[in-house]
Amino acid sequence: MRQKLVDLLTKYRSLLLVGVGLPVGFVFDAVLRARARVYEVLGAAPERHDEKVRDIQEQVRRWAGLPASERKPMCTDRRTWMNLSTRFEPKHTWHKVRMGALRDILGLDEAARTVRVEPFVTVGQAMRYLAKRGYMLAVHLEIADATIGGLALAAGMTTHSHKVGMLFETVVAYEVVLADGRLVRVTKDSHPDLFRAMGWSHGTLGLLVGVELAVVPIKKYVHMRYVPVHSQQGYCDEMYRLANADDAPHFLEATVFARDRAVIMCGDFADEPTEPAERAKINHLGRWYKPWFYKHVETFLERGGDEYIPLEDYILRHNRSIFWVVAHMIPEGNHPLFRALLGWMMPPRIAFLKFSTTPAVRKMTFTMQVFQDIVLPMSAMKRAVDLVAERFEMFPILLYPSRVYDHGEAGGQLPRPFAQDIVPGKDYAMYFDLGVYGVPGPIQRGLPFKTVHAMRAMEAFTAGVRGFPFLYADTFMTRDEFEAMFDLRLYRQVRERYGASAAFPDLYDKIRPEVDVLAVLDEERELDTTLAD
Repeated sequence: MRQKLVDLLTKYRSLLLVGVGLPVGFVFDAVLRARARVYEVLGAAPERHDEKVRDIQEQVRRWAGLPASERKPMCTDRRTWMNLSTRFEPKHTWHKVRMGALRDILGLDEAARTVRVEPFVTVGQAMRYLAKRGYMLAVHLEIADATIGGLALAAGMTTHSHKVGMLFETVVAYEVVLADGRLVRVTKDSHPDLFRAMGWSHGTLGLLVGVELAVVPIKKYVHMRYVPVHSQQGYCDEMYRLANADDAPHFLEATVFARDRAVIMCGDFADEPTEPAERAKINHLGRWYKPWFYKHVETFLERGGDEYIPLEDYILRHNRSIFWVVAHMIPEGNHPLFRALLGWMMPPRIAFLKFSTTPAVRKMTFTMQVFQDIVLPMSAMKRAVDLVAERFEMFPILLYPSRVYDHGEAGGQLPRPFAQDIVPGKDYAMYFDLGVYGVPGPIQRGLPFKTVHAMRAMEAFTAGVRGFPFLYADTFMTRDEFEAMFDLRLYRQVRERYGASAAFPDLYDKIRPEVDVLAVLDEERELDTTLAD
């Protein structure tokens, strides 16, 4: 009966999403957004920041006063369905610290070009605040609901990362409540070990109560050039050249539609055009009735071209289609009639989808779709695209270049780049984010497919070139494989030095999926036996 229900849900998933998921999710999201906006206008109290932090310190001290047998690892009280990771953290087994009030912007320092925020300030909230003052975050995620604290402790990458690296590289200071209740301001000079380990720690070293990070000045528009390339080696070479050029564009990315067909996008800040011919190129692509961005990009495969995009529309360009994931959920979603009638409800709300996910549905998505961002050296780009094509038969895929700095031996959790990948004369290697999202080709054709086996092969390739996956997505590695991929020497030293080992979950325990990966592997092996019979 359960299998029949799963088959039914799978067969009619699109109708259920359109008829139920979209309207209910829209209302659900509207309530959350209205509450957030009311708070921004009427409830924001940055002047109470110190008071809110003292309350958190007191909660931690009370936890520390419990008998050792009663002290569970601490975590924030943010509900798992509200974050943007694919997994569901086992917060019911941990000690939750009330931190939901930490959602205020604390100030902009224009001289230093930094902004100071509380951890639950969202990307969209920061964008609205900073844009009015002529700035944006140096690393600005495309998803408005992502929290800056979460990105600072995990991974934030954008199309400006080829100039500044990932988001944690733009952090000037972390404000952290330690396991004993002390508040420390962590900088590269005051606490160099803790500062270097905070990025990629996922909240397992302390409780983040504030973060100061870099901003950049902006203009009203992004002048976008679309460059079609009809050779796999061609777009690999051109992406490397553009990312490392002295006059590199401010924004750089590529969408690969087939192994040998891609569109490279080069964007720079621009004022509002005044000439009639240039004004005709303005494209408000964020409007709900407009084609999905990746489908719009596809129109430039043959002819190339350029246009002017309002900055906010550019930043949130992938929002309505969640890159191309929505195409697998609602195949007709980009049809002009669908956009005209129902486009205003798009996309399906991630928070609502997580809120309504059952364990059975979660396992189904775990084994039937892929949502991965994998960071690899650009020297491995061609091999990585080939592997995705062969293992998953999935296009389009996304390419974002990003610096990965060489911080030396035991300089952080990320694997140190190979010497041959370091850009000559620099202290970084040029890597790229490989975005693989959607349903593998065989599954789309109704064929059996071993998703976990394929992902583990991808992870083995990633480890071999000293790459790493973003940990918001499902990880298919065992603990030993995880610890071999990442450099946890400094992380472990810091855990002991600051008392985090007994106070916060271990990194692997924090990020591993709640689905039993090894059990699914066994099920996939049984599939081979069944097909053979």
